[in-house]
Amino acid sequence: MVTAADSGKARTSVWLAGGHTAPARRRTEAPSGLDRERITGATVRLLDAEGLARFSMRRLAAGLGVTAMSLYWYVDTKHDLLELALDRALGELPLPRTAPAEPVAPVRDGWPGRLRSLACGYRRLLAQHPWVAPLTAAYPNIGPHARAFDSALQRLLEATGLAGACRTGAHLAVSQFLHGCGGAARRVPDGDFVLALDVLIAGIEAKAAARPGA
Repeated sequence: MVTAADSGKARTSVWLAGGHTAPARRRTEAPSGLDRERITGATVRLLDAEGLARFSMRRLAAGLGVTAMSLYWYVDTKHDLLELALDRALGELPLPRTAPAEPVAPVRDGWPGRLRSLACGYRRLLAQHPWVAPLTAAYPNIGPHARAFDSALQRLLEATGLAGACRTGAHLAVSQFLHGCGGAARRVPDGDFVLALDVLIAGIEAKAAARPGA
């Protein structure tokens, strides 16, 4: 099972250590036919096919038809590659518009409907990529797609009218819900998930109505 550290040693996120760019090595010696994008895409496909527990650099290299050492021209560690794959998968999630195109159906197209759509989309993503949930627990979610997701959530919560500590609390509640109930995408029935999501949204609506602008 993957943990957040290599061999018990502290590590820095690939997004903080400059690892989002390929390691600075002599390009004339790099294997031909490979690049970081191709390797990351192959990692996502291998994780989908065989799961996190069976993932290894050797298996990945075999699928690409190269040696395992060839991969280290493009990433420093397996954990860096898993972080890159995690953010690649999060990039598949459609993000809501900042505001509805036509204000004709406020319940469906207002912030509750857009938040419901975002949450259900996240749940589908976790069902399609079961390895994403454990990786979000093991690594900081600070890649570009993870930040875009959080920004979309922040914009939705701004539309509630909540501010300050109330909005922070709502953000925490939604985030914990998605990573908890949403992370159990294969175990929690769809009806139970939707009911729990409706209760969460109703709570935010009630808080916004009780303390407008708070």
